[in-house]
Amino acid sequence: MSLGDENGYGSGSGRTDDGYSTIGGTRQTRTRLPDGEDGDGYTTPRRPARSSRSLVTVVGVVVLLIAAIAFANMGGGGPDGSGGSGNGGSKPDSSSTAATGTKPVTGKNGSIPSGFAHDEQGAQSAATNYSVALGSADMFDKSSRRAIVTAVYAPAVAAARQGDLDKVYSGQDFLTSIGLNADGTAPSGLTFISRSNPAGTKIVKFNGDTASVAVWYSALFGLAGEGSKNPVSESWFTNTFDLAWIDGDWKITDFTQKDGPTPVGRDQAASPAEEMANAVEEFGGFTYAR
Repeated sequence: MSLGDENGYGSGSGRTDDGYSTIGGTRQTRTRLPDGEDGDGYTTPRRPARSSRSLVTVVGVVVLLIAAIAFANMGGGGPDGSGGSGNGGSKPDSSSTAATGTKPVTGKNGSIPSGFAHDEQGAQSAATNYSVALGSADMFDKSSRRAIVTAVYAPAVAAARQGDLDKVYSGQDFLTSIGLNADGTAPSGLTFISRSNPAGTKIVKFNGDTASVAVWYSALFGLAGEGSKNPVSESWFTNTFDLAWIDGDWKITDFTQKDGPTPVGRDQAASPAEEMANAVEEFGGFTYAR
């Protein structure tokens, strides 16, 4: 039913703009007798005239239904109608995502942004960019991994971290489990996807030259292509980075990771393998700064 039709009942109602039109615009008039009496040869009992009240009732039901569906999609599924999230949290302040007026960084350390501001905003921007780099497919290549670690970690930590990461990313069991070759490359005909997509950050602690920043993000990971045994899937994590101001920039001294918060998945159909493989080539990653 369209509520935008000027005559109220849609274009197929038989009405016209002629105020004197009756049935089909023929200007014929029928006299209806009480139900059961013969008048014009039509013996069907007379239906009660429609009132505007019935239309209003229908519209009201539709509006309530749409509102209920919208509420359900927003997560209002808790048994008490609270959405299951509890009432202990508070809404983020509008300034948490507002533009600050500070221009994004323009410097780079290799392929990774550098030269972040010596303030809370700069710490958040650094942590977010470092999260993207550490979650990228480049971490599975030995030379690019070493460049990333050198760029994002504090010098005193980077050397020790290099060895630990080499063991993890070069382990044959690990590479086999995710479907990669021994050198960390994808098998022929498949595209390896590993990408972090930050959704938000928050300052946990800030003390001038040190900071702790939590980065909430989704991660795409897997092999795209026909016959893949490890199709690309999505996961959600929160990394908390401990940062120190060293030689004019923020550097990681340590970090921890935990699962979630994970949103409810929608009932969208998964894209074909070829479309997913093309997406990672066509859509580049972002440099995050605000």
